[in-house]
Amino acid sequence: MPKSEIILNAFTMNAVSHVNYGLWRHDEDQAFRHDDLDYWIGLAEVLEEGGFDAVFIADALGLLDTYGGGAAESLRRGVQSPLSDPLLLVSALAGASRHLGIGVTVSTTYEQPYLLARKFTTLDQLSGGRVAWNIVTSQLESAARNLGLERQVDHDERYDRADEFLTVAYKLWQGSWEDDAVVADKGSAARPDGLYADPARVHAIDHHGRFFRVPGPHIAQPSPQRVPVLFQAGGSPRGQRFAARHAELVFVAGADAAGVRRNVETIRALAREEGRAPDAIRFVSAVAVVVAPTRAEAESRFADYRRFYDATGALVHYSASTGVDFSDADQDAPIRYLETNSNRSLLRMFDDPDGGRSWTLRQALAPEGGFGRTRTFVGDPIAVADGLEDWLEATGTDGINLIHVVSPGSFVDFSRLVVPELIRRGRRPAGRPEVPLTLRERLFGAAPRPPVDHPAARHGFPHRAATSEARPE
Repeated sequence: MPKSEIILNAFTMNAVSHVNYGLWRHDEDQAFRHDDLDYWIGLAEVLEEGGFDAVFIADALGLLDTYGGGAAESLRRGVQSPLSDPLLLVSALAGASRHLGIGVTVSTTYEQPYLLARKFTTLDQLSGGRVAWNIVTSQLESAARNLGLERQVDHDERYDRADEFLTVAYKLWQGSWEDDAVVADKGSAARPDGLYADPARVHAIDHHGRFFRVPGPHIAQPSPQRVPVLFQAGGSPRGQRFAARHAELVFVAGADAAGVRRNVETIRALAREEGRAPDAIRFVSAVAVVVAPTRAEAESRFADYRRFYDATGALVHYSASTGVDFSDADQDAPIRYLETNSNRSLLRMFDDPDGGRSWTLRQALAPEGGFGRTRTFVGDPIAVADGLEDWLEATGTDGINLIHVVSPGSFVDFSRLVVPELIRRGRRPAGRPEVPLTLRERLFGAAPRPPVDHPAARHGFPHRAATSEARPE
């Protein structure tokens, strides 16, 4: 039986460093140029040439200020601080590529669906249907304080708000403009004044809910996908339920392969409860790769990179993500789960009663064989490809979010050395289609719009031909 193609995303952030803590100091790394448009255009060109499916841009809305009670260490160490807006990069990345998907992180907690729906429609229009939305509810207390709240909205309530946010967005994207609403008749005998959009085919959504009141229609005409491809990464029980209901691609994590597989299986089971098909969701996990033509060269390069790895920087990030100040913690003591209002799944990942192992901070964040919580593969192209295939099999995942150790070098090396080996094995396509696909078509081999078992489809119109006799001309 032929093996399926591996989903290949590049994983990054509009920041000095992402999860490659301390590597911004390495001479090969160029991510410190994240405020330079040429850096991003060059990155898009590398990923396009390398045949990547998408670039996945993470985001947060506050400085990392939990460790030591302030943001000093995150700023000093360049740990996702400073951090610029990723949404504003999408047009530039789309303009520098023809096939590359662009997934961008935006929080439902601090946006309004009416406004965000228009932004994603616009970006999907300009990219020819290549946009994805990584849906988050935000985890940083600093974001809440700076956006007008005394403290974060409670964890599960953030997901309740996100559920309604998605419902409103689906109504705007799917249930406002009919397929044939845009006539674009500049003038004819029947219509001497012309007709751009038929008002009878543009509908108000009349949404009145707990969190949102949106009476009117969508302000923008439909884009190629109507709904951006929906990414999600929730790992708490409430987050997994949200992912099972809405997500098309889930970024899943775990302390080891078995932990990742358990999370995949949980979400698949929940998705079936939501009435979705078994293969409705694709799963990816984060990995890092250090590859060279020979194993010896790869190991030498890995040792060089490890000299710059900042374990304290990893602890700064982990503290902010979980809401627990680990600045005075014993790094050789076991990590214990706490019910916080931040990212609960990152704590549960290393104190999982089903995992059968007790993890210390040092084992989790500063392992000898890798970079922090990320599974790392080091070797020649064949060894890396073998490792990736084994990892996908062990975890039950469909692809990877490739983290850069150095940027863009890690993506260049992977494209030049690993991608040809994956093509040889039938795990990546050998070329691009002449006519670019939408991202949903690329990932699922299906139509550009959400399938019938997705909740967005419940708000769509049946297709009506522009010549329908049901409406006067």
